[in-house]
Amino acid sequence: MEDTVQKIQAIDEKLVKGAEDLAFIQDSLSKSSQMTSNMVTILTSFEERLGMLEQNILPVHRETVSLQKLQENLSITLNVFDEVLSHHDAVRDLEQAVKAGAGNGLEQYLSHMQQIEDAKNFFEEHNPSSPELAKATSLFNTGKDSLQNEFRVLLSRHGQTVPPTTVLDLIAAEEEDFASDSVSLSLSQMPESAMEDLTEIARWLRDHSKTLDFIDIYHATRSIILKKSVETLKDHLRKSTIPSMGNFSPMVTAGKVHKMKDTPKGRTSSNLRPVVARKGSSASQTSKGETSGRKFQSLAPDSHVDLDSEIENYLYCVSGLLKLMQSEAQIMTGIIPGEHQRRTFDKIIEKAMEMIFQDGEAISSAAKRAVLKHDYTAILTVFPVAKHLSQIRPEFEETLQGTTPTTRSKLPSLIASLETTGAKALEEFFDVVKNDPDKSNMPKDGTVHELTSNALTFLEHLLDYIDTTAAMLTAHRDQGYSPKTTDVDANKRQVSIYVAKVLGALSLNLDQKAKTYSDQYLGAIFLLNNYHYILKSLERSELMKLVLVSTPDIESHYADVIRDQKKEYSKSWNKVLSHILEVNKPMSSQRMAQEAAKLKDKERQQIKDKFKEQFTYKVKDKKERQMIKDIFKGFNQDFEELYKTQKSYAIPHAELRTALREENKKLIVQPYQVFRDKYMLINFTKNPGKYMKLTKEEVAASIDKFFDITA
Repeated sequence: MEDTVQKIQAIDEKLVKGAEDLAFIQDSLSKSSQMTSNMVTILTSFEERLGMLEQNILPVHRETVSLQKLQENLSITLNVFDEVLSHHDAVRDLEQAVKAGAGNGLEQYLSHMQQIEDAKNFFEEHNPSSPELAKATSLFNTGKDSLQNEFRVLLSRHGQTVPPTTVLDLIAAEEEDFASDSVSLSLSQMPESAMEDLTEIARWLRDHSKTLDFIDIYHATRSIILKKSVETLKDHLRKSTIPSMGNFSPMVTAGKVHKMKDTPKGRTSSNLRPVVARKGSSASQTSKGETSGRKFQSLAPDSHVDLDSEIENYLYCVSGLLKLMQSEAQIMTGIIPGEHQRRTFDKIIEKAMEMIFQDGEAISSAAKRAVLKHDYTAILTVFPVAKHLSQIRPEFEETLQGTTPTTRSKLPSLIASLETTGAKALEEFFDVVKNDPDKSNMPKDGTVHELTSNALTFLEHLLDYIDTTAAMLTAHRDQGYSPKTTDVDANKRQVSIYVAKVLGALSLNLDQKAKTYSDQYLGAIFLLNNYHYILKSLERSELMKLVLVSTPDIESHYADVIRDQKKEYSKSWNKVLSHILEVNKPMSSQRMAQEAAKLKDKERQQIKDKFKEQFTYKVKDKKERQMIKDIFKGFNQDFEELYKTQKSYAIPHAELRTALREENKKLIVQPYQVFRDKYMLINFTKNPGKYMKLTKEEVAASIDKFFDITA
């Protein structure tokens, strides 16, 4: 019951709350309606006022817009009129400045030319028949010609020939990779300000005058300057070359350039050295007396020293031309339009390249003529040129990219010509060594023949030109075509085969020459000297390592040949030994000599005692006494004859000379001592000194004078 009452009370409370909310909402709606009515009244009033304002403002606005349009038209008219007047004024006011030229300031002059060009374009467009157009066009052409003239003047004024010492310093610095000096030694042929002016003029002429005449001016001027720079370098090298000392280059000694004011700094690269005899080389050590010193025309031309200087100068000129061309390409980059640079560069370098490569062809032609005259030493002028050109060929080809095929083919053609000439000279050299017919010029003392010394000297030069020689040999084998290879081992093997072939031909020739001696033992000495010289020359130089590549047994071969010639020479003692070895008697022949050589003093005394016991009597048989006298007489006579003969023999190598004397002593001294001791106990004569003329010491002393004509 209570719950029902409570629920009824709660419902009544909610009803009261709802009635209050309803009254609040109704009051709010009434206020909102009042506010809406007020807003509508305000907006209506605002609309009426805007309408009145529009009616008043629109006429004023239309009038203002009209006035502004009139003002703009007036301003445009005034500007156009000013522009027209400015074009007329420009032609009149700038006439003197334009005719005066660009020498007083390029930037201002180009500004004047821009004004003249604008006036010309204006008259062309608006009044083509006006006299002002003709005057503006004439003045514009005058200014264009003035700019072209200024372009020419700048090129001439700042385009001086490059000093030769600068070029040489640059070559030396680059070859030695002097990083610290390379920047300062760059070829800065023009001031930066002149380069900027030339660039501005070239750009204006290209963009405004629609002409490329300035390109013709540029390549004509720069071509002359480049050619003069190369000519100056040639003259400088020719005048500053110091006469050679001995076999050495006039400018290079032991790989270093003499410090002179007219020679490049640093050291000269090996690829610029001309062919010269190696300092201290085995093939050039004539001071040791290993060559006969006679002239052999086909092997030793008189003009070799002069050719060294000429070739060295040419190598410098080729490298100098390359550096100058690279500089020209760099200078041209900012001045000549890109699409015209290669054609312009081609014309710039044409005359200078023609001059240098004509010199190279002259060297090749001179070598060809020399080869035709059977002077194979002409190859010595070709080697350094061919090697140097091959080494710088990649750099040349990179520099000449984009030029005409004729220009790009100059260097490969010259290299091919030199290699063909060199191949012919190598072939000629082999033929001369193999078939040298001159047997009338044989050394009378059996010393080293000049053919041998010159051939070894020549072969030693090949060591500096392995790749070049391989290319020449390939050119000969393939009839002028020499595919380049970087296979060092293959090149060495090819040259090694050639050197071994030449050495074989030399051996055959020497064997034939030795047969011309009437004295067979002098022939043996001749071969001994020559083969010993060949072996020592190979050992002292790098030639031995080269020959071993294709002929591993070369050392043992020459050692065997030398040993055989020693045996052949030792037969010259047979006649002398025949007296003292007493063939068919006790303790005779070669066994006696061998046994006697081993005897000690005590043993020798025992032999004396033995003979003393057996021969205490006086030889009574006259025939026997005469036989003993004849033996001593024969020995003395034959030994004296051999002594006189072999004193005139020559063995220039000191060690070989000493060794051969010692071998002679071992062969004769001890057997003679035993023989003499034996007959000292036999009274076969009243005057022993008449027959026993020589003691053991005197025989040894005489042998020590062998191979010495002055003894």
